[in-house]
Amino acid sequence: MRRLIATALALGLTATAASTAAAQDEVTLQLKWVTQAQFAGYYVAKDKGFYEEENLDVTIKSGGPDIAPEQVIAGGGADVITTWMAAGLAARERGVPLVNIAQPFKTGGLQLTCLKETGVETPDDFAGRTLGVWFFGNEYPFYAWMAQLGLETDGADENGVTVLKQAFNVDPLLQGQADCISTMTYNEYGQVLDAGYTGDDLVNFNYLEQGIGMLEDGLYVLEENLEDPAFVDKMVRFVRASMKGWKYAEENPEEAAQIIIDNDPTGAQTLDHQTYMMGEVAKLTAGSNGALDPADYEQTVQTLLSAVSEDNPAITEQPEGAWTHAITDEALN
Repeated sequence: MRRLIATALALGLTATAASTAAAQDEVTLQLKWVTQAQFAGYYVAKDKGFYEEENLDVTIKSGGPDIAPEQVIAGGGADVITTWMAAGLAARERGVPLVNIAQPFKTGGLQLTCLKETGVETPDDFAGRTLGVWFFGNEYPFYAWMAQLGLETDGADENGVTVLKQAFNVDPLLQGQADCISTMTYNEYGQVLDAGYTGDDLVNFNYLEQGIGMLEDGLYVLEENLEDPAFVDKMVRFVRASMKGWKYAEENPEEAAQIIIDNDPTGAQTLDHQTYMMGEVAKLTAGSNGALDPADYEQTVQTLLSAVSEDNPAITEQPEGAWTHAITDEALN
């Protein structure tokens, strides 16, 4: 695949140089979730003119609970999507040939947050507890972790755990329905704090620190499109401008938060929360120049292969061709 993309890239760059007066190339980006600082780099790149500098006209489509980016791109509704590696690899195995072309998030923010007053202080205290888990591809590291701990997840064994299919909020913890819930460091954890709890009231188990790593927000395209020289060239420019946007957002979190507010179609976001979120997201993107780390990829694959879930199987075999450095190699030159 790398040789094919390199050839396409060379042809695409030649074509671009020969048509400098051409109209802006259109790119549609489908986000994994709603407009928020999780995607600040893309909104900043658009707002600050970084895409325009690369001769791109980028449309950013926000996501939501009823939108699966993998289905959107498979149906032709986007050129590139943001999603987690778990969802990307699962989709690939099921016939949607997604390829990771860039990885802005170096580390992950997924964690399990527990109320200390429930008596949960270490993973040894999970047995017999109710744990809130996000599904739709976010459950894979949880099941891998439980398998590693030797804990059943059907709730039938007192030495196992009961899984609560958690909505994307913190209500189960606040209402006493679960001992622990899924949170992101940059979002739901802040909501728990906003509810009146302090860090001393909580115990957090970060999945990466537990050895259950999974790459989060990356950029994915359909494999077949990487055979098109013009598309490859367009993605090189898109990734270059997007990473410029991410680095600007890291260095200017308050301005980035305001840009998010300005682009929120719902008006539901608040500047205070987006500023908090941007500060936390910056910790996850700070270690990335956009190129995927093969070691992080392998850790994700091993996590998925060890995940146990009859309802939501992850992957069953080692993927091939699921990522490439060809785009970032050129974009970072």
